[in-house]
Amino acid sequence: MKLSRRDALAALAGVGSASLAGCSGDGSTSLPVDSLVALAETLYPSAAAGHREFVETYVDGRTRGRPAEREALTETVADLNDVAREWYDGRLPGLARADRDTLLREVGVETAAPRRDGTLAERVRRVVDDLLYAFYTSPTGGELVGTSNPPGYPGGTASYHGGR
Repeated sequence: MKLSRRDALAALAGVGSASLAGCSGDGSTSLPVDSLVALAETLYPSAAAGHREFVETYVDGRTRGRPAEREALTETVADLNDVAREWYDGRLPGLARADRDTLLREVGVETAAPRRDGTLAERVRRVVDDLLYAFYTSPTGGELVGTSNPPGYPGGTASYHGGR
């Protein structure tokens, strides 16, 4: 199933950021899109496609007009790429999906609490949680995992009676 810009906008609506999406950059720190797409490809089910458009739209919408948030995200991904280079001789986009998954586990992401100013594991966990939130609250992501009416996405009363 292909994730789309519309899916990202639906996920942004759930966090109150939909009006911010769709612009191309705000003159501040550019986003590490390739690395974020590599993370999404690692985190999302293999049946999902269209990662780039989805991630780019969602992350831009979440950080637009929030330079501190954009900078924190960029620094976190740069730090994770530094570890990937040191341990795996490559940046996230160049690593195999299995190696990216192992890297996240070795850094301690799966047991860390999300914190913007915490350890690398805590900061990466925050990024991972945000990418997962976007996926699970999008219409296509929700449908793919069996939650066809995720929070923030209108589905009408029929969706409450015919759940999966």
